[in-house]
Amino acid sequence: MTGRRWVLRAGLAGLGALHLAWGIAAVAAPRWFFHQFPGFGQRWTAAYPPYNEHLLVDVGAAFAALGTLLLAAAWLADRRVTAVVLVGVLVFSGVHLGYHAVRPGGLAGGSLSASLVALLAGVVAPLGLWWLNRRGPDRPAV
Repeated sequence: MTGRRWVLRAGLAGLGALHLAWGIAAVAAPRWFFHQFPGFGQRWTAAYPPYNEHLLVDVGAAFAALGTLLLAAAWLADRRVTAVVLVGVLVFSGVHLGYHAVRPGGLAGGSLSASLVALLAGVVAPLGLWWLNRRGPDRPAV
């Protein structure tokens, strides 16, 4: 396996595991997820009240679905599957970033900045993986 392919598959697996973990947490314990996410003393989700169990479980299901698709793309190592999955993740992540960029909720200062940087990373990482996955004259299919 080439270095590029290894980085691509590892990146897909890492993003997939992260999304799946968030999804499982939100589905299994929506109130905890609302009040504690992302952890480390930060409570970004709680900055957008009121708590809504249905919404949190739906968001968790979306994260779990994206995580599952990312892990499947890593496992299958098919360029076309990977491209489709990454475009879906980019749509979700781009809309998510856009929403929070114009609606900070109860976040301000360092918490707002950290949340926006994390959301931007959620766009940059799959975009970088998409770039690695592209096919060119000197780049065989993954």
